[in-house]
Amino acid sequence: MPYTLITGASNGIGREFAREFARRKSDMVLVARSESSLRNLSAELSPAGEPVIHLCIEDLSDPESPRRVHQYCRDRSLGVELIINCAGFGYAGEYDSMPLEALQEMIQVNTAAMAVLIRLFLPAMIAEKKGGIINVASIGGFQGISRLGLYSATKSFILTLSESLHEELKNKGIKVVAVSPGYIETGFHARARQHPECSILPLSSPSVVVKASIKGLIKNRLHVYPTMTDFMVVFFQRFLPRSAVLKTAAFLAPLKHKGER
Repeated sequence: MPYTLITGASNGIGREFAREFARRKSDMVLVARSESSLRNLSAELSPAGEPVIHLCIEDLSDPESPRRVHQYCRDRSLGVELIINCAGFGYAGEYDSMPLEALQEMIQVNTAAMAVLIRLFLPAMIAEKKGGIINVASIGGFQGISRLGLYSATKSFILTLSESLHEELKNKGIKVVAVSPGYIETGFHARARQHPECSILPLSSPSVVVKASIKGLIKNRLHVYPTMTDFMVVFFQRFLPRSAVLKTAAFLAPLKHKGER
């Protein structure tokens, strides 16, 4: 039976993907580092054992973790037909004071783990001539953002890799989608030290991202924007000088509390 593999499944967008696929009775492999959170989620989604949910407890900041995820599925003969890469985090602040540990962890979780996971599972998908990949990027990946530089760079990586794979795999039965949300109601912002309530951009629910992503996958769209606002933010960049784009992005980034200068 085909399985859907979801990284970052214990919270935020990943958790909402898991809920949606549980409603669709899709068997899943859920990947996250918090065993207790995954077990609670599994009990919520599959109290009677249907759909089948496998819990792969891995910290994707470990460079060897993607190989262990792949081996976990091979050992159990779990044919992964859809990969949803949701794992990721951000860090807001001046680049010269960013902790080196956070820098290295973000590169590993946001980019390297995703790239390696895709590489490991892709040959089997190509052999079956079917499969799908949903990569959660961000509208922040379409330009650099002052004080969110590394985060926006990792999301740019996701976008360009997704574009390349979409073109490379389109005649091999594999669909590749990059979804670029704006500000979403998750625990992401607290860890990133952001304050989305201070931005003029709207705050959307994770379910909006999930529904748009699945629709985009069905139609094999390369870029998916969950809301019209997300689309417009990216669309109007093409009419502005790059310097204006960067200033606008910095202005829209919710990095300060109301009243702070």
